[in-house]
Amino acid sequence: MSVERVPERTVCVYCASSRSSHPDYRLAARRLGEVLAEERVGIIYGGGAVGSMGALADGALSRGGRVVGILPRFMAELEWGHKELSELQLVEDLRTRKHLMLTLSQAAIALPGGSGTLEELFEAITLKRLGLYLNPIVLINTRGFFAPLLEVLARAVEERFMDVRHLRMWQVVDAPEEVPQALASAPQWSAEARNFAAI
Repeated sequence: MSVERVPERTVCVYCASSRSSHPDYRLAARRLGEVLAEERVGIIYGGGAVGSMGALADGALSRGGRVVGILPRFMAELEWGHKELSELQLVEDLRTRKHLMLTLSQAAIALPGGSGTLEELFEAITLKRLGLYLNPIVLINTRGFFAPLLEVLARAVEERFMDVRHLRMWQVVDAPEEVPQALASAPQWSAEARNFAAI
């Protein structure tokens, strides 16, 4: 294992623990971990050891990255936690985990996943819409996974549940290698967004 690099900034990454999904998802997660470590970007994630979660952490750690896991105690009791992280914080519940992941990081990145991953992503988007979260949100569209979701969000704008400006709240990339540029070029967002949160 490489010597841990001091991160210049930290991002939270939402991802899945499934071991049954297509291997491309885990490959993308591992590559994201490698890319972020190479860019000296620290990672905060859900603390899991398997699926995309484990692959993300393993990729970053293999390149000397700093990886912090936020794990609810009941998951630790089930031994779901990764054993080799830079730091593992145990919290009481999922709500606390989500709060810490966002507040301790300067961006949110979503890899494909199930209901938990999507719920975390939508909370970040909702908080950004309300001007309570101002940092970049990046979706990694491995295997076109997020295409249907993006269609639904576009439909929400068409049907005037959201403002067209809300489509600037997130960036979409096809590969982990594109994430650093997406973070660097994300449109500025301010608390003034709450002025058009309800249209």
